[in-house]
Amino acid sequence: MNIHEYQAKALLRHYGVPVSDGRVVLRAEEAKTCAGELDGPLWVVKAQIHAGGRGKGHFKEAEAGEKGGVRLARSVEEADEFARQMLGRTLVTVQTGPAGKTVNRIYIEDGSDIDRELYLALLIDRQTSRVSFVVSTEGGMSIEDVAHDTPEKILSFAIDPATGMSDFHGRRVAFELGLTGNQIKQCVALVKNLYRLFIEKDMEMLEINPLVVMTDGNLKCLDAKMGFDSNALYRHADIAALRDETEEDPKELAASKFDLNYIALDGEIGCMVNGAGLAMATMDIIKLYGAEPANFLDVGGGATKEKVTEAFKIITSDPNVKGILVNIFGGIMRCDIIAEGVIAAVKEVGLKVPLVVRLEGTNVELGKDIIRNSGLNVIAADNLSDAAAKIVKAVKG
Repeated sequence: MNIHEYQAKALLRHYGVPVSDGRVVLRAEEAKTCAGELDGPLWVVKAQIHAGGRGKGHFKEAEAGEKGGVRLARSVEEADEFARQMLGRTLVTVQTGPAGKTVNRIYIEDGSDIDRELYLALLIDRQTSRVSFVVSTEGGMSIEDVAHDTPEKILSFAIDPATGMSDFHGRRVAFELGLTGNQIKQCVALVKNLYRLFIEKDMEMLEINPLVVMTDGNLKCLDAKMGFDSNALYRHADIAALRDETEEDPKELAASKFDLNYIALDGEIGCMVNGAGLAMATMDIIKLYGAEPANFLDVGGGATKEKVTEAFKIITSDPNVKGILVNIFGGIMRCDIIAEGVIAAVKEVGLKVPLVVRLEGTNVELGKDIIRNSGLNVIAADNLSDAAAKIVKAVKG
């Protein structure tokens, strides 16, 4: 689960991390009042969406002279004008794709006198099963570009959970970033607080870009992105309350409410599979036969008829889906339950695209009988290769 920048900065502030003073604007008429509560003389007006690259983005409905989703204002009136220009419009960045995202919230904060921009992030390293720091002197840029063009400017190291965080790690970050004097002491405190926040809130990612050195020599977190482990949200009611459902794919949101593992993709063949590994194999073989999967969908090992029905509804709600492949291996999941769920879903929402069903495992013959006797136009497949070939042929002709 991701949260907005202003929410991330509130968490940082609670953990003693230096950030700018700011106000969130939900309605256009609030902008002038919010800006007036800040000191100035410089205000930063930021569109709040779950995507990076806002400053270099553009609005679909932009008028001449309007630039990006992050703008500098030099008066309360100008900050108010910028906020009104952004609210309700669609911001397109490199991370949103051409569809963009609607801006429903604006964050106005005090401007900062910046000397240097740095990069600092904490991530879960899947290879070492540890929390890793990633730091670079090239802040304010896409870290992917830095990694590609100048990888020597990135330092990454993991924290041993047996010994935990120590001042040594903070000093290592400070030296890598070229900090001196009192900045080193600030960096040690900053790194310890960020690590504590990361662990206590079950985060997956915490990115500070840029971490800035001010002209007075002090450090400040100028922007922040946070991602949380959705499986741990039951332990953090305060974090779950920050969820902005308008920023999420409606199909993925619906799937989460039924405990379905669903990820929307850009292809034309919808997939419903039980088991993550089999789902990945199904997606691969669809690509092998010349088509693209429209989603990843794992209904789980113990799915009920109701969950299968909802899964089918979610797949058919995607206008890009031109065909559906149901691939079930009945171990814990019984083939007859899947068959009943598919039939119930088809009768409820209708079937306007080709449907190929491959069943194998527990109660497979019963499942096939249910589908065979349903009277529906369902294409049966004997194995995975056969299923992929049939659905691709049905879709592409």
